[in-house]
Amino acid sequence: MDRTITTLFMLMSIDGKISTGASDHLDVDKDFPNIVGVKEGLHQYYEIEQTTDLWSLNSGRVQAKVGVNTKDMPNKTPVSFVIIDNKHLTEQGIHYFCALSKQFVLVTTNKNHPAFEIEEDNLHIIYQNVLSLKDVLTKLKSEYSCERITIQTGGTLNGLFLREKLIDYIDIVVAPVLIGGKDTSTLVDGKSLLSESELSQLGVLKLQECIVLDNSYLRLRYKMIH
Repeated sequence: MDRTITTLFMLMSIDGKISTGASDHLDVDKDFPNIVGVKEGLHQYYEIEQTTDLWSLNSGRVQAKVGVNTKDMPNKTPVSFVIIDNKHLTEQGIHYFCALSKQFVLVTTNKNHPAFEIEEDNLHIIYQNVLSLKDVLTKLKSEYSCERITIQTGGTLNGLFLREKLIDYIDIVVAPVLIGGKDTSTLVDGKSLLSESELSQLGVLKLQECIVLDNSYLRLRYKMIH
């Protein structure tokens, strides 16, 4: 394969929600620790997260939502981060990821992104006129020796990966909670299919493992069939 192998790794509710509501003030990382019946088993997700790939892909919007633009500088980790962002990360947020990452790759279509004004040894910028996720994954492998990457983005970007057949594996931790709400982000959002001719864009999966975790949590691992 001439591109990086991807695994979509997410925490979601039974009904597929990856947020606790439709507002950016609501977030599973912030809210699940306060919900009785959910908080007791939440640590299992974070323990599994520590075993994922040493390359991680996310979006600037998700990271801004969790507060990286205002957080204190973190300690260095062995993980390299790829962030797709046009307008959500500030200079502080970029410096945060440079401090956190082994290598930090920013993907943007915004030629005026503040990252262009920052000089950090481990900061790399992939600029595209139009976002091409396939080209990003190809370049990550050829130029940065990124063989495997964990995707932890929002539902819209997950939808782009799905429709472009760029998800190879899915690793889901299911929390014992129902959230509901048609406007609350799900595992895969984005453009809906509108005709039978588009059914080839469906994501068909082969179950590799189903693990019953403590406190009514589940871990589901699939391979994508393309």
